[in-house]
Amino acid sequence: MIPEELARKIRYIQIHSSKTVNDVLAGEYHSLFKGQGMEFEEVRPYQPGDDVRAIDWNVTARTGEPFIKRYREERELSVIFLVDLSASGDFGSTRKLKNEVAAEICALLAFSAIKNNDKAGLVIFTGKIELFVPPAKGTSHVLRLIRDLLEFKPSQARTDIRQAIEFLGRVTTKRSVVFLVSDFLENGFDKALRAIGAKHDVVAISITDPLEVRMPDVGLVELEDAETGEWVQVDTSSPGFRARYQGLGDAHRKALRDLFRSMDIDQLEILTSRDRDHVRDLVTFFRTRERRRMR
Repeated sequence: MIPEELARKIRYIQIHSSKTVNDVLAGEYHSLFKGQGMEFEEVRPYQPGDDVRAIDWNVTARTGEPFIKRYREERELSVIFLVDLSASGDFGSTRKLKNEVAAEICALLAFSAIKNNDKAGLVIFTGKIELFVPPAKGTSHVLRLIRDLLEFKPSQARTDIRQAIEFLGRVTTKRSVVFLVSDFLENGFDKALRAIGAKHDVVAISITDPLEVRMPDVGLVELEDAETGEWVQVDTSSPGFRARYQGLGDAHRKALRDLFRSMDIDQLEILTSRDRDHVRDLVTFFRTRERRRMR
């Protein structure tokens, strides 16, 4: 039995995501994530207005009448969500935890995938691989993925992005669209990411809480590192401390952008602020990415 609160969350996400996909996202997703190529379908007589570049000259010469080749897009894709649900994601200074926002973003993308008859799969990781759900189609499958994301409880506090990427490389041989979702608070995954980016269409989705961007003046506080358990006392009333804190965060986010750019991996930055419209974030990302790929 699914707990009532979890069932309500799943139902809310399903209704909200389905409506958003139908009204806004499906077309953007379809135009951006193409099929794996074009498959020959038929030869038919040429009609005025047809592209002359499609003429089949062999058939035309044999019959004495112009014929053209028709192709159809091999639409079906496999979309894999590689999601970091380590302890640092179990944090939120607004109404939602980072992990909850990650689940909602994945839901929007997963419903967009099945709307386009694509498959969706899931890998949840922390310091180890916690769950692997092979790609499949259908609404019930996507609802299962959402449930897995929302009810997940990590067995480890730490995260290991490199290990997760290498695992995906072993279990996924067909070229896929991979959404790597994390707060990216660790390093050491560069080589693995570069390797998988050469085989798959990888999109990095970084989840950041506003408190990780700017520390407010709330006096003397104790902070705990969720993944190591280490505690530290800081004086947030110090302008120098707040400036250093913001500077370190800005430098980390810039380093991530530079890293992804160097690998030609697109990045979607999600801020979990209370008034943030994540649908708009996705639409803006889709359109920006499409314009960039058309250059």
